[in-house]
Amino acid sequence: MKIAWGISWNDSKKGRMVSAMMAMLVAFSVVASPAATSSLSADAEEMVSVIVREVAGSGNASEKLVVELGGTVGRDLSIIDGFVAEIPARQLVRLEQSAVVHSVTYDSKIQMLHTVNGFNADVDMGSAHNLASQTKAKDLWASGITGRGVDVALIDSGVAPVTGLTGPNKVVNGADLSFEQGADNLRYLDAYGHGTHMAGLIAGKDPDWSPANHDAFSGIAPDARIVNVKVANAMGASDVSQVIAAIDWVVQHKNDNGLNIRVLNLSFGTDGVQQYTLDPLTYAAEVAWRSGIVVVVAAGNSQFGNQRLNNPAYDPFLIAVGADDTQDRNGYGDDTVPAWSASNAGRTVDLVAPGKSLVSLRSPGSHIDQTQPQGIVNSRFMRGSGTSQAAAVVSGGAALLLQHRPTLTPDQVKSVLKRSAVHLSSAGLDAQGNGGLNLRDAANTTPALTAQLHTPATGTGSLDAARGSARVVDPDGVTLSGEQDIFGQAWDPATWSAASLLGNSWSGGTWNGNSWSGNSWSGNSWSGNSWSGNSWSGNSWSGNSWSGNSWSGNSWSGNSWSGNSWSGNSWSGNSWSGNSWSGNSWSGNSWS
Repeated sequence: MKIAWGISWNDSKKGRMVSAMMAMLVAFSVVASPAATSSLSADAEEMVSVIVREVAGSGNASEKLVVELGGTVGRDLSIIDGFVAEIPARQLVRLEQSAVVHSVTYDSKIQMLHTVNGFNADVDMGSAHNLASQTKAKDLWASGITGRGVDVALIDSGVAPVTGLTGPNKVVNGADLSFEQGADNLRYLDAYGHGTHMAGLIAGKDPDWSPANHDAFSGIAPDARIVNVKVANAMGASDVSQVIAAIDWVVQHKNDNGLNIRVLNLSFGTDGVQQYTLDPLTYAAEVAWRSGIVVVVAAGNSQFGNQRLNNPAYDPFLIAVGADDTQDRNGYGDDTVPAWSASNAGRTVDLVAPGKSLVSLRSPGSHIDQTQPQGIVNSRFMRGSGTSQAAAVVSGGAALLLQHRPTLTPDQVKSVLKRSAVHLSSAGLDAQGNGGLNLRDAANTTPALTAQLHTPATGTGSLDAARGSARVVDPDGVTLSGEQDIFGQAWDPATWSAASLLGNSWSGGTWNGNSWSGNSWSGNSWSGNSWSGNSWSGNSWSGNSWSGNSWSGNSWSGNSWSGNSWSGNSWSGNSWSGNSWSGNSWSGNSWS
């Protein structure tokens, strides 16, 4: 953010403005004494930490110069139009004399000493603190734009009530449509670990968070609210019919009981390839879009062996998000798009957002926690990479934009995100779309004057084709296939698509002719306002409690496609999972 206080230098409030600016500067960094800043000469072998202030309108030129001179770019200091950097002392004069640099001053080394719970948010480029700097979310926070009043529906594996997600009115439970909804110790909760990570990136918020406290964790939209709609179990298992039912639930109940669902995050995808105009999954997402909900979808991580965008990301109406690799530096000057982030010359991603080695909240004892210990950062955090994370970042950004400009339509939100994106010089257009997420500029960008003119979907295609190769298998080894949902109920696309568009596909707790809600949702309204986390200690699942016996089958028996229960052991995992959790870097086997 350029310094724009709404007053001129001749304003009578000038003295107070300068004092406020200096107070905020001190909050970001401790500046050395005048004696230290009077001369910038030092030993040629020494790396020094400096604060670089940019010339207004110079873009990322000063960041690029620092890199060219052998330095590294650190934390963004948008309040003074600058950033922290480390640079060889012998290059200081060249940096200071550059036409794109306003000033260079020494920065105290004390700024590098922030370590909380074994994690230093200052120096880790995957931290929430640096993520907010990279995307310019911090500039919006400084103006009071934090996502307040906007609800983000998260259709995923549930949410664990860990610190950062247990604040007042932070998470609201919607419907639990997973195979675990009948288990008291698992209902709504995240025994897989994916949903909690996404929720943290979107709207996590520590009790002591403030824009100036970079040691406290927060998501991109710290005052937005998560509506938790669970569809995946402890193994990550979910059928397309469950996801479609969940999208319909979100649309039909987006304004129930004080809800204000304006954003839907789908960090999910299959390799179904039927035309989007026919596919029922893309149609359900389009219905949400037409109802005024911004639908943000992970592009995919080549987990199906090709670079095509996953279903439903290939629907051109939606916001398809690819991953950006920041190269461990702030700013987009040298960023690339990882090879595993889906890219396609036909339906490209719309934009990219940071998606490599992002640090977010863990669900302790969950499946990912146990099977991917290399991703564990400390007692609170897990590191993960993928277009899932990138989509969550954009969902949080959409919440900020909708608080700032609540009258924006989904088409307009997509337009301003694309128009304001920063081009990545080191990535092809197919991979990056319009470029990297830039929330500061998006907040003030004029949207396109016309709505999107793609051909609308009809939803009259094959449910089975929407699954692609992602299938669930019952204990007898029978794969769910054909035109039937998880209960074995026949799929009638014409009847469903008409009801979905009218917003009445759900009748109480019944969808597609069967009761899906069990005891987890009362039918006409969601079961509660929020939860505090007191009902879950972190020890509710040991790994054995959800090994396949945690779902009794009683709520579903007699209606499943084969047998009376479901184990989940044969699930392929491609739609959500993979070996994507790493403590350091990424091999490319990411999850979407």
